[in-house]
Amino acid sequence: MEGKLVKLVAIVASTALVILMLAGWVSVDASGTPSTTPRLVNVTGEAEVRVVPDEVVLTLGIETHDNQLTIAKGQNDAIVKKVLALADEFGITPQHIQTDYIDIEPRYAEGCYELCNPVGFVVHKSVVITLSDLARFEDLLSGVLDTGVNYVQGIEFRTTDLRKYRDEARALAIQAAQEKAVAMAGELDQTIGKPMSIQEQQSSWWSGYSAWWGSRWGSALTQNIIQEYQGTSLGVDSSVAPGQISVRASVSVSFEMED
Repeated sequence: MEGKLVKLVAIVASTALVILMLAGWVSVDASGTPSTTPRLVNVTGEAEVRVVPDEVVLTLGIETHDNQLTIAKGQNDAIVKKVLALADEFGITPQHIQTDYIDIEPRYAEGCYELCNPVGFVVHKSVVITLSDLARFEDLLSGVLDTGVNYVQGIEFRTTDLRKYRDEARALAIQAAQEKAVAMAGELDQTIGKPMSIQEQQSSWWSGYSAWWGSRWGSALTQNIIQEYQGTSLGVDSSVAPGQISVRASVSVSFEMED
């Protein structure tokens, strides 16, 4: 009985020692000092760079129809050739002209559809033209409409330096995040230390002129920093005002907070 009691005491003592060792391992780091959760200030910085566009992308729709498919297609091809010839007159190079969409649709008598022979055919084509001389945009638009183009499917003003302005917007967003972190920590008589993490939240651009035509755009943001660039005006005789393109960026940064 006494031997069993000694064994039991030894087991209890060993278990207690293991628990103490584990407790010491959890609460003490490699340097021997108690570990603590870092104090962080988490902020989001947003920025917007506004630039004047230097090119416009014009998407045109051409639709023809006739009882005979060959006639409908021939009419469509003729209009496309006129558009391409006009683009050449404006000095637009072939790489800036693209036939983007082609579709041939048979038409049937009402209630008959595919059970009957077609009563006619509709041919659709889209042509995309990129113009770098914005001062000639109105003349080009008027000219293509005179060739027989039925639809203007899109007018998109944009900048060829989008990457440059995206990088600048991102840098300004990081600057805004740091300034916000300093201000927030300062209200509590604290300072910020090194950044612990950084993540880009959003990068987008938007052109107000082409919104009616279904342009690409990004979600609106509450901006911390706005940078504007002036460009060349189209002139007082022009009825087109492309305005500015908004290039936006948003980042989230975590900074250490120090006394």
